[in-house]
Amino acid sequence: MTITTTVACPEPEEPRAEVDGRESERGLATAEYAIATLGAAAFAGALMAILKGGDVKAMLTSLIQSALSIG
Repeated sequence: MTITTTVACPEPEEPRAEVDGRESERGLATAEYAIATLGAAAFAGALMAILKGGDVKAMLTSLIQSALSIG
């Protein structure tokens, strides 16, 4: 007695270049996060450079001292 089993396998589909219009945007979120991170780092560097200046430091110090001495 011989038993023969046939398994139907679908043919592989051709890879589509575009799936729901989003295939061309693959990796875009990662690039956006990288650009935003670089922008935030540049802004932080500029802010530190401004705050280390003598005039700004003196102004902030006097503002904080006057706020704390009001009570």
